[in-house]
Order: sequence, then structure tokens, then C-alpha cells
Amino acid sequence: MRGTMTASEVHKQYSEAVTAFRKLIPDPALRMSFSRQVDGYMRQYVLGVWQADNASAITPRHVEFYNAIYSSGNPAPSALYWEVATGVAGFDLFQPPSFFADLRQYDRRKGTTLARRFADQLTLILLLFAAVDDVVSESEAGFVNACSDTLLALCDRDGLKSDRPALNAGDFVPRRSAPPAPEPKGPSGTSTAVHPNLGKDKQEADQPQKEPEPTLEELLAELDGLCGLEKVKKDVKSLINLVKVRRLRQEAGLPVPPMSLHLVFMGNPGTGKTTVARLLAKIYHAIGVLSKGQLVEVDRSGLVAGFVGQTALKTQEAVQKAIGGVLFIDEAYALVNQDSGNDFGREAIEVLLKNMEDHRDDLIVIVAGYTQLMEKFIHANPGLESRFNKYFFFEDYDQDQLMDIFRSMCKKNGYTLTPSGEEAAQGVLQELYQKRDENFGNAREVRNLFEKAVARQCDRVAGLDNPTKEQLMELLPGDLTEEPTPGGEGVQ
Repeated sequence: MRGTMTASEVHKQYSEAVTAFRKLIPDPALRMSFSRQVDGYMRQYVLGVWQADNASAITPRHVEFYNAIYSSGNPAPSALYWEVATGVAGFDLFQPPSFFADLRQYDRRKGTTLARRFADQLTLILLLFAAVDDVVSESEAGFVNACSDTLLALCDRDGLKSDRPALNAGDFVPRRSAPPAPEPKGPSGTSTAVHPNLGKDKQEADQPQKEPEPTLEELLAELDGLCGLEKVKKDVKSLINLVKVRRLRQEAGLPVPPMSLHLVFMGNPGTGKTTVARLLAKIYHAIGVLSKGQLVEVDRSGLVAGFVGQTALKTQEAVQKAIGGVLFIDEAYALVNQDSGNDFGREAIEVLLKNMEDHRDDLIVIVAGYTQLMEKFIHANPGLESRFNKYFFFEDYDQDQLMDIFRSMCKKNGYTLTPSGEEAAQGVLQELYQKRDENFGNAREVRNLFEKAVARQCDRVAGLDNPTKEQLMELLPGDLTEEPTPGGEGVQ
């Protein structure tokens, strides 16, 4: 294992990496713009890397590394310790460099891949400075990946294809007992090793065979197959029709008024909000609204951290995972339901609003929760009110629908209800429904009943000698109640 790198070695590697990329830019004006701006942006991004690791642990060595960030022809910085420490503590959000838009525009015109190659080069450079303490931490790698993902999302939005997989900063986090790996190569083939101990280039993994994506008709059939939710189903289909007609008007050269596709799902727990959100993400992908159609589900804990600046990074990472699909925020009201006016949840909301604007063509946010609390949440911020103007209300299931859900769970998992077993299940669900309060869990109550019934059935069947297939499948009245009935039908 090689010892600590010096600031002069770091400068040499940085300068070589920037020079190698500069040589790839054919356009003189674009090359000059890149050369003039790159050092300033890189200094800012390095401050963000160090903040992600531990903003309070800035050392004189960090200052030496910071002052090593200058490329050929540009002046060297001479920052003092307090300037670097203050810069680290005050780093806000990652913003793409202004020349990155010019790179993407050039790629669109010429069919090149400069923008994506810069994203890889940025990853390598930031990893070089993450290793100021001779190791790249998980938090530093997470920040670097979030920066790269932001740039790549812009490339995806512009339809710029990749000729190779992007680098993953996580591959450079040291693993125990990991063998040393070769130095990564820059876009020109020149070595751009970020540190001998950082690992290796990301190798293209064998991709598993993808299953065919479901058609719109199949997704709508799956939606129709959900128990209840008639009003929600109707609203979803109206939304699909709205999107289709807007597209037809665009193709016909007709004006299309602005429209937000972000949604508010209101209702009690267990009413199918997450299931519908997952289906809606796939439907939007099937009709061309979203590029991927994945659902990323989070709650307050998935967006908010306990330290200044970390909430923005955590929220940004969640957004990056959701670009191309749907970000589903359950119990979203918790972001503003805090006593303190300085609660970090408000910081998460600001980051969300900015990303909803920046990625309005390929990101849909669905916020969900109890009806009254969600109304307060939306009205807590003018930005939320302007972006969320479509509301889906999920009603509680009635007794018959709860029973249909129970039958469906039995069928899906290979269980059958005897006639008296069905009567017992109806009795239990009727009692649950009639005694429901604001904490009633709807389909979650049904799942709890089913799981307890299966557990009791296992205890009962385990006492039988050579149980038949029918006995392994059937649920008896005693399996549906707290006190199993001895004997009973089906017992030999």
C-alpha cells in the first residue's frame, strides 16, 4: 500500500485529467469556456465532498489539496484555513457547471459524448480529493454519485445516449480483503488514477435478461383488477386521457396549456395508495411521459437528516433515484408537522420543489397521507400549492371489499376457505369494520388476519398424521379466531 499523496502529486493528477478532457473538445470556443471555468467549479464541488464526509474535521492538509486545484494556464489559489473551513460548512447544493449545457448542446449537434465523459471525469477528480485522508468514505462516494447522477439525468433528458456504463464512486470505496486494482483510465486513455488505494474502473456487469415491459392495456387491466377504488380508477383513466390528448395537440401544432402531473393521494392507511402509485408510474412510462417508470418510495426519514446541509444531500439522492419515474412520499405531512420553525423538513421541501422544476419533464412526485393532514401540508408552502393541484381520494374499504381482499390473499397464497371458514372470516372482518376508528388499517387489517390464520393453521396441521393436500390448504373457523376450535370440519 502506497503512503500518503503529496499536494504536488494531487495537482499533477488533477491538471493531467483536465488537460486530457480539454483535448477532447473540438470546438475552440467551447474549449476556451471549459478551460476558463473548470477550476472554479471543481473547487466548489470539492468543498461539497468534504462536507459530506465530516465538515468539522478540516485539516491543514485539506487546505493544501484545495490550493492544488488549478490547471495549466490558470492561476493557483492561495486560500487560508478559515476560507476552506467556511466554504465546506457553507456548501449548499450541487449545481452543474454552466459549460455543461454547452457540452450537451454540442453533443446533440455533432453526435459526440462529451457531456457523459465529463460526468465520468468529474467522478474521478472528486474521488481524488475525497482521498485527502487516504480513504474514500461511503458518504463521500454517495455525494459524488449524486453529482454524477445529476449530470447524467440532464443527458438523459436531452436524449444523449451512452457508449459505456457510467463510473460508480461506490466502486472506489475500500473493501476489506479486496485485492489491489489497476488504475482507472481517462477518456483519452491516459491514466487518471485518483489514488492507488481507491480501487478500479467500473466494469460492465453481465446484464440479466429483461422481462418484456407490460403494455398499457395490461396495466389498465391490473388497475381494474384492484378491489374497490372505483373513483380512483376513474380519475387515473381521466388523467391518462388528458395526457394522450395533450400529446395529440402537440403533434398537431396546437397550443397546450401548462399542466402539473404531480399528485396528492389522500386517505387512510391500507387503502391501496402505494399500489396505485406503482401502477401509475408504469402507466406513465407506457404512454411516454416517463423514461423509466420506476417507483421510489420514501417518508420523512428518507429525506431528512439531523445536520445542517445533510438534508439537502439526502433529499437530492432520493430525487436522483426517482428521475425517470415517480417519487412517492408517504406521510408527507410529517415534513411540516414539526414544532420548530427551523425544522430540516422545510429544507427537504425546498430541494423537492427545485427538482420538480428542474426535472419537470421526467419526474413525477406523489405525496400521500391522511386527508386532513395532507390538506394542511399542501397549504403550508405556496410552492406546494402551485405544483400539487390534482387530488385522488382513497376511501376506506367496506365489509364486502375487505372480504374480497381476504379471498384474494387466500387464492394467491394457495389456501382455501371451507364454508364455515368463510363465515368465520366474514364475522371477524365485520367486527373489525364496525369498531374501526381513525387508526383503522383497511387492507393491512386483512393481511394481519390472514397471517395469523396461516400461523394457527400451521400449528393445527402440524399435529395431523400425513395431512392431505386439501388439509394443507384449507382454513377452518378455528384458524380465523383467537381461540381455535378443537376438532372441526376437515380434521381426520
